[in-house]
Amino acid sequence: MSSNESRWSPSEKKIARRAFDAALEMALGKTMAELKSKTGAMTAPSDLWEIEDYLRQQRRKIDQLFDYRYSQLIVVFGALIQEGYLDESQLSGLSDDKRAEIRHFLAWHAEA
Repeated sequence: MSSNESRWSPSEKKIARRAFDAALEMALGKTMAELKSKTGAMTAPSDLWEIEDYLRQQRRKIDQLFDYRYSQLIVVFGALIQEGYLDESQLSGLSDDKRAEIRHFLAWHAEA
């Protein structure tokens, strides 16, 4: 069964939302910590534009990575695990098929 064909039960949707939101909070927290470090190290007015560039890049990365469409969640969860924003244990309760697809995604990317 491909991720496009996967059906999400109501309980799986709750688990998925909880895991997704936790990963997003972690990513935003990391970005905020890095931003604080960068602003604390500012010494010249031109540093403002570097911070603007940094924020734009982070926004783009987060917008691309965090896609909460059920047709995309298997790949998204695999990428979030790979990036360190999510642990597979947070997906406990998803069907064995979905978890197997996520592991397959991770194995495929580990080989690449």
